[in-house]
Amino acid sequence: MSTSAQFDPETYTSHLSHEIWRSYACRAADLSELKKWQRAFRPRLEEALGLDKIRQRGICELDPQLEETVEMEDGVRELWTIASEPGFRVPFYLLLPRNYSSPLPLILAPHGHGTGHLPYIGEWRNQEEKEKALQGERDIGLQAIRGGYTAIVPVLRGYHRMSLQTWGEKNPGKNTCESQQKLALLFGRTLIGERCHDLQRLLDYAETRAEIDTRRTAITGNSGGGTMSVFTAAVEERIKVAVPASYFCTFEDSIGSIRHCGCNYIPGIMRLAEMYDVAGLIAPRPFLAVTGKDDRIFPLNAVKEAFAELQKIYRTAEAGDRCELYIGDEGHRYYKEPVWPFLEKWL
Repeated sequence: MSTSAQFDPETYTSHLSHEIWRSYACRAADLSELKKWQRAFRPRLEEALGLDKIRQRGICELDPQLEETVEMEDGVRELWTIASEPGFRVPFYLLLPRNYSSPLPLILAPHGHGTGHLPYIGEWRNQEEKEKALQGERDIGLQAIRGGYTAIVPVLRGYHRMSLQTWGEKNPGKNTCESQQKLALLFGRTLIGERCHDLQRLLDYAETRAEIDTRRTAITGNSGGGTMSVFTAAVEERIKVAVPASYFCTFEDSIGSIRHCGCNYIPGIMRLAEMYDVAGLIAPRPFLAVTGKDDRIFPLNAVKEAFAELQKIYRTAEAGDRCELYIGDEGHRYYKEPVWPFLEKWL
């Protein structure tokens, strides 16, 4: 078969993946080379995400505004907004446990698709949604405060009040990620980059709260929240532990081979690095990848391949014991069993 015959719509990703040279793939042989690679790759990744374009607008005052306080069974939930960019405000929920006496570690908990942030904060639109969310253990904000942590649950761009209202009127309750990604691309930005920026600004806010010890900050989320856990920890070194769930894999076998929401795509990322290289920017900080053996959109064989490559990077970072993989018995969902012992160990 000729080379041209092999290159068709069905083999597009695999063909190009094996043909291109990834300019920022990790090829470090020792710790010194690894640090040099990280220093070179991180700003290039930020550029690919469009973070440089976002920052060109300037860093504005946070101007935090409290909208609501709710007493819950396990603690207190506050709804705030801050100015993330000039003229642009981001809503988020701050969850605080009851009866604490000292600054507590922070869990940044970005959500994914479906019902978005609602299950993370213990809200459901009906009983069916509640049962489904609890079966998938997606009440992550509540899990955090039950474990004695503070939690920040953002409303990510593209969801709920952060969606394009005029573009989403025909599909009430659905995200508008695809449309907002298209708009971001017009300006050299990406939706992942915008969400990373918002999460970094939420860390800036967390540093103003006496209840929070931001020196002990972890990030964890499921699916799209796993996406943000990888990329935000890669560019933001204030995050000390990363636990992405139902995301960590290879770009080639997941984002590039199986249908995903448009918010997952970063122009040129495969010419720079694979997903395990992006996660390699987190080393030597502790990293736990959580996945399900039957996850159809992040195939297990590719997860294992990506993890093996990431382990090499962590061993080069002299931190092999800080890189772990947990495989749950079901599919695309959150698995809390390994998460909180891992966070307790490293925070």
